[in-house]
Amino acid sequence: MKTFALTLRRLLLVLGFLLAGPALATMTDDVSLDRSWRSASSDSAGLAPDPAVTPEAVVQVYGARTVRWRGAFAVHTWIAVKPEGAQSFTIHEVIGWRFWQSGNAVRQRQGTADRYWFGAAPELYAELRGEEAAAAIPQIEAAIANYPFAGEYKTWPGPNSNTFTASIARQVPALNLDLPPTAVGKDYLGETRFLAATPSGTGYQLSLFGLLGAGLAVEEGLEVNILGLTFGIDPLDLAIKLPGLGRIAATTGS
Repeated sequence: MKTFALTLRRLLLVLGFLLAGPALATMTDDVSLDRSWRSASSDSAGLAPDPAVTPEAVVQVYGARTVRWRGAFAVHTWIAVKPEGAQSFTIHEVIGWRFWQSGNAVRQRQGTADRYWFGAAPELYAELRGEEAAAAIPQIEAAIANYPFAGEYKTWPGPNSNTFTASIARQVPALNLDLPPTAVGKDYLGETRFLAATPSGTGYQLSLFGLLGAGLAVEEGLEVNILGLTFGIDPLDLAIKLPGLGRIAATTGS
């Protein structure tokens, strides 16, 4: 009986440790537990250039908190591309309802690159302009065409929208993408793959089904994944990474 009580106490301590960040996140302005997707804003956040007056090629990667309680844990991410001379952005993303309707989770649409995600403000994670963007767009499109989980979707631990964005980024090193710890699902590599480059392409990670793993990279720093939740330190930018709370930097500009 004492052994059972001790084991239960340890499990509760671990659970409390994992959920502390998401619980604190609900107290911030980033997370809204009562946001309705029906009435939420989908306007531009003013982060993307106007295609009508921007002839150069552009690639941007965004993320925004998901709806209601899930926003305490995770963001939804997407990739927006605009080839040179194009008059609009094409947004590439994975959405659960699309998979449940059609069996294909990958969605492409023309429109606003930086729109609010059901009322949540987006954050720009990576950007390429000009020749760099023009060279990356064909690589992005090829990676999307070969995305291995288009016919699968699981909110947790993946494959989900963050699995998609991370998968594309691994094949396009120019993005140098450091996804936040709130991009739950970014570490999911599948049921038969356990070693891969980190999304930034500057290091490597081990992952068991997206539930347990670790990574070490120049861009991401050191990350540990426990049940899909990421803890980490980024020595170069003097930052820590916590579930729910995201990336907390010591310096204002990083």
